[in-house]
This record gives sequence, structure tokens and C-alpha cells, in this order.
Amino acid sequence: METTMPAHSDKPRVFQQAVGWVSEVSGWVAAAMILGAVFLTCQMIFVRFVLNASTVWQTEVVVYLMVGATLVGLAFVQKHKGHVNVDLLKLWLSPNAGRTLEIVTHSAAIIVIGVCLFYGYEFWHLAQSRGWTSDTVTAVPLWIPYLALPVGLGLMLLQLIADLLDVLSTSHIREDA
Repeated sequence: METTMPAHSDKPRVFQQAVGWVSEVSGWVAAAMILGAVFLTCQMIFVRFVLNASTVWQTEVVVYLMVGATLVGLAFVQKHKGHVNVDLLKLWLSPNAGRTLEIVTHSAAIIVIGVCLFYGYEFWHLAQSRGWTSDTVTAVPLWIPYLALPVGLGLMLLQLIADLLDVLSTSHIREDA
């Protein structure tokens, strides 16, 4: 029988707990953004089909809310292991090889998200510094919706680092029964 035991059970996991809490909050924020988009869509349908009036800004805001919710919610989904995960290879491997695979995949994900975060921040900063606005009647300052890029990817990066630290701080102990 195989169990996973913390290597340092007396050592506090302050970073992982703090990141976990922030990831939970990001999930609630993302859920609120989705709920806002749903209510706004219902309002838009009511205005168009019941009041027979035009909607000017609603579609644009719904799109920004949904994309923002997707990015802000990344860390929450990662914390709860909700992203697509193919664990067939890990099941075939020995515990040590499976742990090594986890370390490699977490490290690769950290690198990829780190690069995306860098360019996402650069894109947001460019939109903010140049005063870009959307090409619509509402002329939304684009730094506002683009802020979801560095925030969401930054939270995802923190959660991936916390997950990697969890993997590194556990040891596989084989119990023969």
C-alpha cells in the first residue's frame, strides 16, 4: 500500500495556504463576473425583445466579463485540479517516476505561464500607457479588460508554484502489508 506523507509535517505551509486562499477568492470573483454577464444578457434580451430598444454597450461588457472570468478563474480551477489532466502515464509509472513527471510538468507549466504573464503584462501596460479604447460607442479604456491578463496569469503562476512546492514537500512511502 502506498501513502503520501508530508516530508516536513511540522513546517508551516504559509505560502501554499495564502495562495490557496487567494485562489478561492479568485474563483468567487470569476463566478460573480459570470453571474453579472448572465444578468446583463437577460437585461439585454428584455430590452431588445420586450421594449424593442437597442442595446449599445451590453454585448461588449458581457464579452469582457466572460473573458475576464475565464482568466481570473484559472487559479481556482488549478487549485481544485479542474484543468484537463491525462494521468494514464502517471498511473503506469512507479511512484518516484510519477513524482518526477509531476515536477517536470509543473515546472514546464510555470515556464509557459511565466512567459504568458510577461507578455500579458506588457500588452496591458501598452494599452494603459497609450490610452487605447475600444472602437465602439462606449469607448471602453482597454486597460480595464486587459488587466485580466496579468492578474489571472499572475494568480495562476502563484498557484502552480504552490502546487510544485506541495509536490516537492511530499515523499512517497511504500507500506508492505
